[in-house]
Amino acid sequence: MELKVTLKKITSMLLLASVICGFTACGDKTGGEKDTAAADTTAEATKNETDSKEPENSLDREINIAVLAGPTGMGAAKLMTDNTEGKTANKYNFTVATAPDQVGPSLIQGTYDIAAVPTNLAATIYQKTNGGVKAAAVNTGGVLYILENGNTISSVEDLRGKKIYATGQASTPEYILNYVLSKNGIDPASDVEIEYLAEHSELAASLASESAAIGMLPEPQVTAALTKGSENLRIALNLTEEWKNIAGDESSLLQGCIAVRSEFAESYPEVVEAFLKEYEASVQYAVNNQEEAAQLIASHGIVASAEIAKKAIPNCNIIYLDGAEMKKQLSGFLQVLYDANPSSVGGALPEDDFYYSAD
Repeated sequence: MELKVTLKKITSMLLLASVICGFTACGDKTGGEKDTAAADTTAEATKNETDSKEPENSLDREINIAVLAGPTGMGAAKLMTDNTEGKTANKYNFTVATAPDQVGPSLIQGTYDIAAVPTNLAATIYQKTNGGVKAAAVNTGGVLYILENGNTISSVEDLRGKKIYATGQASTPEYILNYVLSKNGIDPASDVEIEYLAEHSELAASLASESAAIGMLPEPQVTAALTKGSENLRIALNLTEEWKNIAGDESSLLQGCIAVRSEFAESYPEVVEAFLKEYEASVQYAVNNQEEAAQLIASHGIVASAEIAKKAIPNCNIIYLDGAEMKKQLSGFLQVLYDANPSSVGGALPEDDFYYSAD
C-alpha cells in the first residue's frame, strides 16, 4: 500500500512538471499577447487527488476564474464589473494574470475552475491531464499583424526576399507565420529572413523608431506601436484575413478560449451554462460598446490604458464561438499547429470530448 501511494504522488508530480512551453501568445505587463513556457512547477504546487474532488452538494462558494491580460481577457471586463456590483447569477472570483504559465498549473491543480487561455494551452492541458479540461468557447480570433514602415507590402507575396522581425519563436506565432508564408508559396527558411526578438515591447519600440522596417506583432502592441510610431508605420497585412484566404471554411485563426475543468463542468453543468451565458453577453458588450468597454478593460488591468484598449478592440477579434462550429473551426486550427509541431498541442490532437457541449 505504501508503495502504491508513493508511486501515485510521483506520477502526479511528474504530470505537473511536464506542462509544456509554446503556449499561444497572451499577456505581458503591457497587456500584450506573449508566449511563455510553463517552467519549474514544483512539488509544492502538487495537490493530492482527493483534495481536488468537487463537493457532492450544490456549489456554495465563489467560482475561481483566471483571465489573461491582453485580448483573451478583454471580453470578460463587463462580466467582471457586473460581478463586483453583485449583478451576476453566480459569485465569481476573478484573477488577471500576465502570462499563461501563471494559469496552466493552477488550472490543473483545481485552483481555477475556469480560465481564459490560449487555445493550444487548453489542448496541451487536456493531453497532460487525460481529458482534465474542456474548451467551452472560443473568445479570441487572430490578433497577429504585419506592420511596415513604408508602403511596399500589400500582399503576402510582397514579403518574399524581405527581412521580417517577429516574436514568438518556437511557439504559435512562428507556426502561424510559417503556415501563411508556405501556403502562399514562400519558404520561411529560404525565401525570407525572419529575426525573432524576445519581447513584444522590444519589437514595438523598434518599429516605432523605424529601426525595423517590417515586423509581426499581436494586439494590443500593434496599437501601442502605431500610437507612438511615425506616420509611415502602418498595418500592412492582417494574418487573420490571410488565414481565411488559405483555409476557407475549414478552419479559423483562433488564439484564445474559455477552458473549464472537466470535473467542475460535470459536477455543476448549470453553473457553467449560466457563466457562459453571462460571458457571451460580456463579449457582445465589448464589441458593441467599445468606448465604455475600454474603460472597464483598463480598470481591471487587462490593458494598460483605456486609450490603447479603445483603439485595439477592433483589431483584437473578440468573439464568442461555441458548440459544433467551435469544434469545426478550432479542430482545424489545432491541426495546423500539430502539423507544425505536435508538442504545441500536447503531442496529439484532442479527442471529441475536449469540446464542451451542454448536451
